[in-house]
Amino acid sequence: MSNAIEMKKAVVAEIKEKLVNAKSVVLVDYRGLTVAEVTELRNQCRKAGVEYAVLKNTMVSLAAKEAGIEGLDAYLKGPTAVAFGMEDAVAPAKVLTEFIKKAKKTEVKCGLLDGQILDAAGVEALAAIPSREVLIAKIMGSMMSAVSKFVYVVEAIRKKAAGEEE
Repeated sequence: MSNAIEMKKAVVAEIKEKLVNAKSVVLVDYRGLTVAEVTELRNQCRKAGVEYAVLKNTMVSLAAKEAGIEGLDAYLKGPTAVAFGMEDAVAPAKVLTEFIKKAKKTEVKCGLLDGQILDAAGVEALAAIPSREVLIAKIMGSMMSAVSKFVYVVEAIRKKAAGEEE
């Protein structure tokens, strides 16, 4: 019997570690999904660098308490799958909300970002944020635009000065 308790403690410790180290976490109710749909969701999560697991609510609750996360128990009712975004804070929210819109069978319970609980609307708002790569591309585009305009103005001034001196 103590072996089972030790195994449960190990599971709780592993979940706690993921809760603490993840950039974001999203909890979903996976009821109504077929095996094929769950497999597709797992593949999408894997491609996005998101860890997806079906976990016992009691284990998640204990791990959250150990991690100092308050307020998660209210969302730990019924079947729960957890998506951990270890690399990108937006990835779990984006993958799951897009999948849910397509499947129309399940729903987001809540999310966790920087130790704060997000409701379903907060998770959808997080999913709407462009990815890191898109944001970097936009910043680079803005910077290049400013540089291009500066070069254009300098060239126009040079041409005007050269035209006046001739």
